[in-house]
Amino acid sequence: MRWRCLLSTVLLLCVCVAARAEGPQAPAPTRVVVLGVNHAAQLVSEADQPGMLLAFIRQLAPDAVCVEREPEAYARNDHYEFTYEIQDVVLPNAREHGLEICPFDWEPPREDQMLGWGLALSEPPEVRQPSGFQGFLSFPEVEALRRGFFQADDVASLAKVHEWIRTPTQPASRDLARRMYLYRTFMQAQRIRAAARRWPGGTVLVVVGEFHKHDIESILADDPRIALVQPSSLPAPTLQEAERVSNRAHRVAIASFNLLGAQAGTGNVDWPWVARVLDALEREREDPETRLLRTRHARLTGRIDAAAAAVRYRAIAADPAARAMPTWNGVLDRSRVDSYFDPFGNLRTDQRARVELARELYRQGDAAAADALLPALQAELEPKQARQLQAYWQRELAAVDAGQGAAGKEAARPR
Repeated sequence: MRWRCLLSTVLLLCVCVAARAEGPQAPAPTRVVVLGVNHAAQLVSEADQPGMLLAFIRQLAPDAVCVEREPEAYARNDHYEFTYEIQDVVLPNAREHGLEICPFDWEPPREDQMLGWGLALSEPPEVRQPSGFQGFLSFPEVEALRRGFFQADDVASLAKVHEWIRTPTQPASRDLARRMYLYRTFMQAQRIRAAARRWPGGTVLVVVGEFHKHDIESILADDPRIALVQPSSLPAPTLQEAERVSNRAHRVAIASFNLLGAQAGTGNVDWPWVARVLDALEREREDPETRLLRTRHARLTGRIDAAAAAVRYRAIAADPAARAMPTWNGVLDRSRVDSYFDPFGNLRTDQRARVELARELYRQGDAAAADALLPALQAELEPKQARQLQAYWQRELAAVDAGQGAAGKEAARPR
C-alpha cells in the first residue's frame, strides 16, 4: 500500500514538473481579415454594392468589426462624410447583431492641420467645389463601375498608391500628406493589433480604405498572435445573396447617388443596374420619393423630354406626402443644404422636386419661371442653407448643360 502511495506521488510530481516545463498554452491567434474598400464606391458598382458587403459580413460572422474612424470622433457618432460603407452598412449590422465595434483611425489635431495645410480636413467650405478635394464626390472613371468586391486584394491594382508612398514629394515642404499617411497607417495598425488581442482564437474584420490595407498587413505580419486572412481566400457572396440582404435604404442610396448627385453629371452610370434598383423600390412601394427618382432616371436616359419631366415634378411637389425627408441622403451636417455628393441633398422630397422642376424650366428656356421658384424655397430654409441653395442654384441649375440628357441616353445604350 505504501509503495502504491509512493508511486502515485512520484507520478503526480512528474506530471507537475512536465506541465511547469511546458509552461501555459499559448492562446490561439486571432484571424484578422483586412477588407480594403474604395469609400462609397459601393454606390456605383453592382459587383461591389452594399448588399455584397453585408452578405460578406454575415457569412464571415466576425466577433468584432474595426472601422476607420478615430475613437474620440466615433464616441461622438462623428464619421467621415464619404465613408458610406461604414455608417450605412457595417455599423447598423454590427449593432443589430451585437458585434464589438473597434474604431481604429488616427488623425492630427485640428491645430496641426491648420499649421500644415492651412485648413481643417473635415470642415468643407460653405459652398463646395464641383469636384476635387473637399468638393462633391463622384466616380468619373468607367473602371469604377466594374470594381470587384475583392479588388483591393490585388496589389497591382494599387501600384500607383504604393509608388506614392515610397517616393518623397519634391520639394520636401509639400511632403506632409505622404508623411502623415505613413504615421496614420502605422497607428491604425497598432489600434487593430490591440483590438485583435481582445479576441484570441476569434475573428476580427477590418474595413478600411484600400490605400491603407497592404501597409497595415505588413505592419501586423510578424505578430504571432495574429493570423492574417485575405478576404479573397473566402467565398465571395453572389449577387442573389446581396439582393436578399439589401434594404430600402441601400437601394435609395444607390439611386440617389447616381441620379441626384454629382455622379449624374459625369454620365458614368450603370444605367441598367440603376433601373433594376428602381424596379425593386417600386415593387416594395410607390411613393413621391420613387416617382422623383424614376422621373430623374427617365430624363437622364432620354426617355422623356424636359416638358414631360416638368409635369411630373410639379405633381410630386404638390403631393402632401412628399413633404418628408428622403429615406437616405448621406447628410451628416444638418445645418447645410448639401451632402458630400449632392448640392441639394438635405431637402425634403417636395423641395427637391421644385429644384428639378427649375432645372427643366431652364432647359426649356423659361428662366423667369425657374427663377421665380427660388425665393419661396429659400424662405423654407435656415439662413446658411438659403445662401448655399442660391449659390448652387446659380451654378448647377441656371448654367445647366442642356446636353446632359443626350449624354445620359448615350450612356444607357447597351454595350
